[in-house]
Amino acid sequence: MDHHACHPEIVARLKRAAGHLAKVITMIEAGESCEKTAQQLQAVTNALLTAKRHYVTEHIEHCLEIQEGMNLREVAVQVKELKSMTKYL
Repeated sequence: MDHHACHPEIVARLKRAAGHLAKVITMIEAGESCEKTAQQLQAVTNALLTAKRHYVTEHIEHCLEIQEGMNLREVAVQVKELKSMTKYL
């Protein structure tokens, strides 16, 4: 499995978001204010988007590499992966 220095930080972000999401579920089940619940749901969404953006950016920066001397097929594979990853940004 490919691990990067940023993975522990991303996992921590996702765990916080999971905890926050659990709280939102509890809020809905408890009949909390719709506005407060929507606000907390937005916070969860933002946390997930930030974690995803960070993860994808780190992959692009650290895993994709076009080096001098690569043949066109190798370059094409890297470009294809880059295109594939950018759709998640």
